[in-house]
Amino acid sequence: MAFAQLIFRDGGSSNKPPCFVGEHYDLWKICMQPYLEPQGDDIWDAVKNGPYVPKIVIDNKEEKKIKVSWTNDDKRKVLFDKKAKNMLQSALGMDEYFHVSHCKTAKNIWDTLELTH
Repeated sequence: MAFAQLIFRDGGSSNKPPCFVGEHYDLWKICMQPYLEPQGDDIWDAVKNGPYVPKIVIDNKEEKKIKVSWTNDDKRKVLFDKKAKNMLQSALGMDEYFHVSHCKTAKNIWDTLELTH
């Protein structure tokens, strides 16, 4: 138990994610996935596959919808990435946060952490 306390200074409960401070990334990743998954399949999908982008088909060509034309369902689905991004950012120490502060999506944060550790 003392070893785990050194790695994850706080967090690791159902309402607070394990905190990654730059060491033992592989262990943090293993702990973070089970934290994210119960938040909802759509949250985990946003981390693994990227954000939902509302689209419309015009002349047999798929295009991004403009925000004013989003349906309530589009708005709900777009929020999954924002929630996932917030959860990931909340799980990072200050140095790690600054490494990914430029990231626009949860998937981008996850992939950047993977590449840098």
